[in-house]
Amino acid sequence: YNALDLRMGEDLLNGLIACDEDPAVRAVLLTGRGPAFCAGGDIRAMRAAADADGRAGAFLKTLTVRLHAAVATMVRMPKPVITAVNGPAAGAGFSLALAGDLVVAADSASFTLAYTAIGLAPDGSSTYFLPRLVGPKRAFELMATNEPLTADRALELGLVNRVLPAAGFAAAAEAYARTLAAGPTRALGHAKTLLTAGMERGLETAMELERRAIADCGGSADFIAGTTAFLEKRAVTFTGR
Repeated sequence: YNALDLRMGEDLLNGLIACDEDPAVRAVLLTGRGPAFCAGGDIRAMRAAADADGRAGAFLKTLTVRLHAAVATMVRMPKPVITAVNGPAAGAGFSLALAGDLVVAADSASFTLAYTAIGLAPDGSSTYFLPRLVGPKRAFELMATNEPLTADRALELGLVNRVLPAAGFAAAAEAYARTLAAGPTRALGHAKTLLTAGMERGLETAMELERRAIADCGGSADFIAGTTAFLEKRAVTFTGR
């Protein structure tokens, strides 16, 4: 399910940098291999780090450095980045999907933030983009309740640009990206840069705060409880510690 680990974070960043640097690339399409877009961070790797070191803070800081660098590269490159959500997008997968300049989703796709379900704070720029799209109160509700969203509901909330049939989704998403790749690349780049600047110049600051928050959560009892419940496939009881 494309769970994000250190290797995937590094590969994602390197792939995006390659796209950014290659003048022949005029649009980027990011989608998931298999039935999911991205199931979020690799919870087993997080828990292994916590078990080995007594806390997962160092692991989570390293992981978010790579994820946040990938998101910043997506947002800052002067080319359209289309995230094609072919299946479940949870946690970091939700954040990655949201960071696309344009988002297309299969009608079978689903979205959930999922971080607080295992005792973690959100990251991946979700605290920056989500309140700007749906407002701070709705954003906090989604973060606090981990409400699952269908593709159609995500479209209603403005998180998705268009919903496409699951049958033939990959080809349809590629065709959509190719229309942008065939467009006025420099003009699209300037339009993208202007829109990003207009949202305030606080992306990196927001992501640094996310990095420190999620690392702090990695040392909490609720993180251990959440990951234990996840791995044992049972309901969790949080203590607020």
